[in-house]
Amino acid sequence: MKYAVIQTGGKQYKVAEGDIITVERLPLAEKDDFVCTDVLLYTSDDDVRIGMPLVEKVTVRGTVLAHLKGEKIRVGKYKAKARYRKVTGHRQSLSQVQINAIA
Repeated sequence: MKYAVIQTGGKQYKVAEGDIITVERLPLAEKDDFVCTDVLLYTSDDDVRIGMPLVEKVTVRGTVLAHLKGEKIRVGKYKAKARYRKVTGHRQSLSQVQINAIA
């Protein structure tokens, strides 16, 4: 089983070839190639490499499938006895990436 742990958008993802992951919005167009060199861990059948902090000479390649928006989050502020109420929302921009190769 070949997989890697990559870092993108300040988060870490365990990926294998053929996986489809949802990450924070990438500055790429749909159908563009995604290349990640921030590999923290790489493992193949009997070869395990742990980065300090990154693994040398390992890249993860993929394709951007789509750009989408995440679930809406409501944020409410309230102060007791002051008649102060404020509700705002946030919707994160996301990208769907299919992992093609770990080399």
